[in-house]
Amino acid sequence: MQRPALRGITINTLNLRLEFWLRRAWHRWCLFLALRETCADPWRCPVDMRAAAVILIALGLAGVTVARAEPLRVVAAENFYGDIVEQLGGTNVKVLSVLTNPDQDPHLFAVSASTARAVATARLVIFNGANYDSWMLRLLSASPAAQREVIEVARVVQRTVGDNPHFWYDPTTIPILARAVSAVLRRLDPDHRAEYAARLTTFKASLRPLNDKIAALRRRYSGVPVTATESIFNDMADAIGLTVRNQTFQLAVMNGVEPGAAEIAAFQQDLKPRAVKVLLYNQQPTDELPARMLTLAKRSDVPIVAVTETEPPQVHFQDWMLEQLTLLGAALAGNSP
Repeated sequence: MQRPALRGITINTLNLRLEFWLRRAWHRWCLFLALRETCADPWRCPVDMRAAAVILIALGLAGVTVARAEPLRVVAAENFYGDIVEQLGGTNVKVLSVLTNPDQDPHLFAVSASTARAVATARLVIFNGANYDSWMLRLLSASPAAQREVIEVARVVQRTVGDNPHFWYDPTTIPILARAVSAVLRRLDPDHRAEYAARLTTFKASLRPLNDKIAALRRRYSGVPVTATESIFNDMADAIGLTVRNQTFQLAVMNGVEPGAAEIAAFQQDLKPRAVKVLLYNQQPTDELPARMLTLAKRSDVPIVAVTETEPPQVHFQDWMLEQLTLLGAALAGNSP
């Protein structure tokens, strides 16, 4: 009778049985080696010793190896946090990012059943907090899991509800978060501690061009007045030293309420005589009032820089930030497209 080929059987099917036979074969092989001194010909030793050797050789010839540990399952509420986890975890993590469409308003997100299942089985969940993505708190409460780690970025960087929730635009946030993520990965997967440490070093080095760009813009444009339809970019603008006007207007738009007549008039007054050098425009929402301000800025020849709350596809966080800063620098210099 022809023996069935081990190659045709999946590792998952053989997992428990293979572990049992490997352990048994290992103990017998050790005894086999110990008996070599008293057996001139090992293959004339007792049958069970020969069986141990045969098992080991057969497994090797069949190409059967112990399966590598599965990657850590990670759910990130926002894709830029998922990107950062992937950069820090490499092939040791498998990340599902929930908010990924830069053309969609993240405030209008509706949770799906598949997202709920992914959160329920994740080893690590990372989300923004500060009431930006409160739907994640509901998912976590609905599927408590003792083995799951949770990183709420707001807590890591000591932000609370009422603060500007777009703190991934704050240059101080990401290095702090990277250290926190790396520490959790090392705790969940200690076998790859050295790799996680090396990736953290690489990631921190990759932020240097971004920090250099911020410093260069600050040296040249600190104190320059700008305005924005929402507060998305304000933390970055503060790091550059820009004076951001009409923040009450921005807060109202972010919270989905109509700004007062005085705030609207002040915004329009800043645009008409070009009292501000740039309009920072959130291109994701489609509310009527920000769109009106965009039209007015175009008519007044105020340079416009589009910013987004969601990382564009096929780029890393660092590239996304640098691209927006490059566009801002060109606009401030009067060379915007």
